[in-house]
Amino acid sequence: MAGHSQFKNIMHRKGRQDAQKSKLFGKLAREITVAAKLGTPDPNMNPRLRAAVIAARQENMPKDNIERAIKKALGSDGENYDEIRYEGYGPGGVAVIVEALTDNRNRAASDIRSFFTKSGGNLGETGSVSFMFDRTGIIEYDRSVASDDAVLDAAIEAGADDVISSESGHEIYASTESYRDVAKALEAKFGEPRKAALIWKPQNTVSVDDETGEKLLKLMDLLNEHDDVQNVYANFEVSDALMAKMGG
Repeated sequence: MAGHSQFKNIMHRKGRQDAQKSKLFGKLAREITVAAKLGTPDPNMNPRLRAAVIAARQENMPKDNIERAIKKALGSDGENYDEIRYEGYGPGGVAVIVEALTDNRNRAASDIRSFFTKSGGNLGETGSVSFMFDRTGIIEYDRSVASDDAVLDAAIEAGADDVISSESGHEIYASTESYRDVAKALEAKFGEPRKAALIWKPQNTVSVDDETGEKLLKLMDLLNEHDDVQNVYANFEVSDALMAKMGG
């Protein structure tokens, strides 16, 4: 249960790049509403809603906004959003998965396809790249919550699959089946995590040169800035120098 978090520099870029709080709050609210509509409006009984609320709190989204998003799911006049997963290849043949919540499937597909095309990549069929990723649960804690050994012991006891501890914090991975129970057990021991969600984790990552990396990071930014896009995952690594140059 150890190793290097190979795709961390890409995963965390979104939060640093998205300075437009209102747009970010809009995306968070949309996920809260959809999660509440698909399950119960009680975060303690609805793992997806719980994850969405935690994400909103981490971004300092006001409590009123969170409650309003949940109430919106209970009304009959709220918008209906479709959940869509897009898969494709970016520059350098890098695999990319895009998760979207949209009220206009045609608009979303057209925009996302154009982003891929302009970057030198191409959008594929569903399933064209997801086989290169594992669908898994992740629970994250700040470095200060406990020692590496304490987190590792707690994770093993809870039934986690893997733990990666680094300067940026502790990442605990669990299967989709055990994720909810693992998250509950760890929260009882360490308190609310900074993140708890189901993600697409690349099985392997590929290193790209700075020229290709710059094109890929620009594609990531274009996708993340789109109103309909909730999450973007990719299986590439770039140099620290490029991350610094791009403001990552």
